[in-house]
Amino acid sequence: MGENLGQHFLTDNQVIEDILDAGEIVASDTILEIGPGNGVLTENLLKKAGRVIAVEKDPKLAEKLQTDFESQIAANKLKILHEDIRDITLEDTEIRTNNYKIIANIPYYLTSDILQQFLAHENQPQRMVLLTQKEVAKRITCADDKHSRLSIFVQAYGNPELVRVVKKNSFNPSPKVDSAILKITNISRDFFADISEKAFFDLIRAGFQHKRKQLKNNLSTHTKSGTKLFGKCDIKKTARAENLTLKDWRCIAKHA
Repeated sequence: MGENLGQHFLTDNQVIEDILDAGEIVASDTILEIGPGNGVLTENLLKKAGRVIAVEKDPKLAEKLQTDFESQIAANKLKILHEDIRDITLEDTEIRTNNYKIIANIPYYLTSDILQQFLAHENQPQRMVLLTQKEVAKRITCADDKHSRLSIFVQAYGNPELVRVVKKNSFNPSPKVDSAILKITNISRDFFADISEKAFFDLIRAGFQHKRKQLKNNLSTHTKSGTKLFGKCDIKKTARAENLTLKDWRCIAKHA
């Protein structure tokens, strides 16, 4: 049931504690939990946060959560939504401002969707703590010094950090790969104070269109400035998109 929807339920209490620590939860916090599953993380979030909004797609799990947490729901500490997170708005969750955090053991296949949906939202979360695939977390944090469209996207809105690796035997059923706790802090739109958000991501999309090509070729039809930008931004003419940092992309965007 859960595995078909990409869910793997946590069984390691230390991992749960590490997720809670990364969230720096206080009693006034509202937490949005995506994919609560059997409620093991939900139960611990409720001990620390003021309110938890849990969005569960699986109808049987959503029904079980309604039963297991009946008293917390009655006390307005918890709201269970039987929905696909991609199909609802923040208004549906009753979250009205950016005074909330996303803390969740998410279905892995939704990682990119969730990051794009909420980091680019007008009401961004204060912080995100996601349990996701280790390789995805490493790619977002550029552990190998190679950048991607996803890593640039996330870094433009906040500071991603790989908190720790989580072994696959920490779950039931066990996933095929190891996982990691990904923390994103300092979420804002400050990066776009003097450049267009849309134009910046159009530039990124063009730059990463053909990964094996040199960047100057990928950008040749996107900007007339061509390799002149590379000199202004101190970028090698042979560079590929994966070699550029967020600072490099910002420089190109400002001079394009």
